[in-house]
Amino acid sequence: MSQKESVFCYAYDNDKKKLICELGHYIVDNMSTVRKTAKHFGLSKSTVHKNLTVALKEIDFQLFEETKSILEKNKKERHIRGGMATKMKYLNSRNDLKKSEECIEG
Repeated sequence: MSQKESVFCYAYDNDKKKLICELGHYIVDNMSTVRKTAKHFGLSKSTVHKNLTVALKEIDFQLFEETKSILEKNKKERHIRGGMATKMKYLNSRNDLKKSEECIEG
């Protein structure tokens, strides 16, 4: 079997399956992002993403489909959230500058 034809088969113990399902349910219940989910569970973003896109598909296909739709929605909105974060950053820095000027003047 060539490298292209090789198939990866993962074996998950019950604790790992439970964690993967908890990740999926957390995303669905909270409409959460991979980043927020990773922070909540104390895992890396890549681990959460891999568990949700590869392992969950093998463990609970229905939950995988629900999670997948949320991840796709988050991906489509990512540029908007990034733009809003940048806007808030600069608004906050402008407010900080104004406060500093007021302290100097007053």
